[in-house]
Amino acid sequence: MILGAFLLVLTLDALTIQLSVVAVILASVYPFMKRYTHMPQLVLGMAFSWAIPMAYAAQAGELPPVAWMLFIANVAWTVAYDTLYAMVDRDDDLKIGIKSSAILFGKFDKAAVGLLQLVTLLLLLLVGYLSELATIYYWFLLAASSLFVYQQWLARARERDACFKAFLNNNYVGMLVFMGIALAVLM
Repeated sequence: MILGAFLLVLTLDALTIQLSVVAVILASVYPFMKRYTHMPQLVLGMAFSWAIPMAYAAQAGELPPVAWMLFIANVAWTVAYDTLYAMVDRDDDLKIGIKSSAILFGKFDKAAVGLLQLVTLLLLLLVGYLSELATIYYWFLLAASSLFVYQQWLARARERDACFKAFLNNNYVGMLVFMGIALAVLM
């Protein structure tokens, strides 16, 4: 599978090929991060988000500031939702000695998630402004922000099932952001 992806990326420009090396490194090291860092969610976020600069490079041949804003917004969002997931596994992770952001943040886990969600929204607002997206984009961001509030409410008592439900709720956040972008571009 990696060979197939590499063969495909070879059909693109030099910048995208160079960025693909970073993608392979991130994807290769992520599975081991719970052993070495309390922030495996950060590496996961970088691995998931690396497609953003690669797409910009492949499409435009450059990496404008908005590409990096989207990258950082997606990393922040990934760390936020994966911390909610880590809150589900925190007790088990402590027993077996692996690390996570939920363990690192401790009693400040919900505050950290909320701050990351806020950073995500602020960066997405800035991306919309700089990209001159239509007003509908902002309505969809407002809807996504209401889901972030709902997730905070779900995780209020740090119960496993509720934190997992908050984690899963991010499917809808992603759907709303995607729909907002798609409709704003089409209008």
